[in-house]
Amino acid sequence: MTRVAPAKTILITGGSSGLGRAIALGYAASGVRLFLSGRNSERLAAVVAECQAKGAEAEGGILDVTDATAVREWVTACDGKSPLDLVFANAGISAGTGGTESRIESGEQSAKVFATNVDGVRYTVETAVRLMEPRGHGQIAIISSLAGFRGLPGSAAYSGSKAAVRVWGEAVRGALVGSGVRLSVICPGYVATPMTDRNSYKMPFLLRPEQAVGFIQRGLARNKARIGFPRRLYYVVWFLATLPPAWTDRFFSRLPKKDVLPD
Repeated sequence: MTRVAPAKTILITGGSSGLGRAIALGYAASGVRLFLSGRNSERLAAVVAECQAKGAEAEGGILDVTDATAVREWVTACDGKSPLDLVFANAGISAGTGGTESRIESGEQSAKVFATNVDGVRYTVETAVRLMEPRGHGQIAIISSLAGFRGLPGSAAYSGSKAAVRVWGEAVRGALVGSGVRLSVICPGYVATPMTDRNSYKMPFLLRPEQAVGFIQRGLARNKARIGFPRRLYYVVWFLATLPPAWTDRFFSRLPKKDVLPD
């Protein structure tokens, strides 16, 4: 498997907290330029400062990834300052029916989840491909989830959105063969972040953020099509997804539910 040269200019959406912050800090080093987006100016400024303290040249931008024009303009502007080597389509939100009596999510909540987790990823990736393809090189990483391998009744929009970007990303990777642009889909299990801190249930094989970043960096360096981790949980989820839904519906219906979107 061909190894990918270390990236010097990296863009990360959703870089102000959680896995995005961990990725930024994992790559921050002297000689690296980072462009980070986020919705919270204080958190974003703090991560930028952390990256700069590690020797990286870093800057942040407030961005709503559901705004197609804003995403295209920001990604293009960053590329104009320094051609992008690696783009992480990372921004995402998590939600479900936990704490409510409803069996399904509200239309408003589902729309927000899909707009962020699917459209936000698509806008980012489409812009990155348009910029990288004429140069004949570049790498794109889409953050999906192990939850995208089988629909979870308590978080239908979240698991559905992550399934969508996983399948879409793998298709785009195939379409880019021969272009010089590489694309990987990253499918993490549970990672200790503010997003998972909201979960009131026990999370198996919970990883520290730096552990997750290690899996991501090694997988991207090898240009792996799909980077799923931790391995034991990945294989369990993959196997369950191969079984007929009629066999697994009762099991999945008993799993804990994600909380609703915070105000």
